[in-house]
Amino acid sequence: MHVPDGFINAPVSVAAGVVAAAAVAVSLRGARRELDERTAPLAGLVAAFIFAVQMLNFPVAAGTSGHLLGGALAAILVGPYTGVLCVSVVLLMQGILFADGGLTALGVNITVMGVVTVVVAHALFRGLLRILPATRRSVTVAAFTGALLSVPAAAAAFTAVYAIGGTTDVPIGKVITAMVGVHVLIGIGEAAITAATVGAVIAVRPDLVHGARGLTTRLKLRVDGALVDAPAAAAAPAAGAGSTRKVWATGLVTALVLAGFVSFYASADPDGLEKVAADKGIDEKVEEHAAANSPLADYGVKDVDDARLSGGLAGVIGVGVTVVAGTGIFWAVRRRRTEDLTATSTAPATSASAG
Repeated sequence: MHVPDGFINAPVSVAAGVVAAAAVAVSLRGARRELDERTAPLAGLVAAFIFAVQMLNFPVAAGTSGHLLGGALAAILVGPYTGVLCVSVVLLMQGILFADGGLTALGVNITVMGVVTVVVAHALFRGLLRILPATRRSVTVAAFTGALLSVPAAAAAFTAVYAIGGTTDVPIGKVITAMVGVHVLIGIGEAAITAATVGAVIAVRPDLVHGARGLTTRLKLRVDGALVDAPAAAAAPAAGAGSTRKVWATGLVTALVLAGFVSFYASADPDGLEKVAADKGIDEKVEEHAAANSPLADYGVKDVDDARLSGGLAGVIGVGVTVVAGTGIFWAVRRRRTEDLTATSTAPATSASAG
């Protein structure tokens, strides 16, 4: 659902940019509370994983494909504030390096694909967890539902933006019907990917899943042939740093394989927004991307003639750049939190000594 340049007029694009900048600023502050020494590198990995999976367009209808948006996945794994930052990093890398998503439309894309999906998915996820049993299965079900509905919500948000600042005169009723209809189907794929990924991480390290914090499974002991809860002191200790590194390495290898190899077999059909834009005339005034001549434009390496090799290299480069940029940003946010906590803890002592 990457909005290109030319779909939205300049004033609304600027306004969306202001909204996106404000959301990122708020998220930078909120992410300080979400990130710690374990989740900071995980957040960079989540951004890289979203980048990789977004390359895997899957067919959803005749001549139409879809791909992961990632807001729900990021919000559940690393928290809503950090989730907005993850998607923003991905969109920035895609726009600058791969000419995917207009640069003047970056604010629209962050608002629609990042903020809306995260807010809707996280609200639904949290709401469901309040009424469902406190089990790992409930987390997966809530993740599936939040991801499913976040995609048509983003489609509706784009339609609202287009109704205000669209550059072509198109009946909005037809646009929203087509956009929401096809993105409900895409939402099913989004939900399946999100639930599978969250479920896989919960199975090995539930403590790393932000949305599953506080969810513990008591150790069971067999007494006289019956299973009973073990005392709290007998619960298994949390996994250590070595286990965290293993999860991180496994996730990175998975992202590299998806982007570097599996992406070659992705659907070549236009995604939901592209299809609706072509069918309804939204793309009449689309503009060439400012980075159209980038060495990595359209997810291929310039001057590499073999399509499989070109796309694979571009995917690997994209994952590498995204994980480095994301991890750097999140470690900086984490470091700022540590500095704030240190300043807060030393302030009373300083005041007391001064008195």
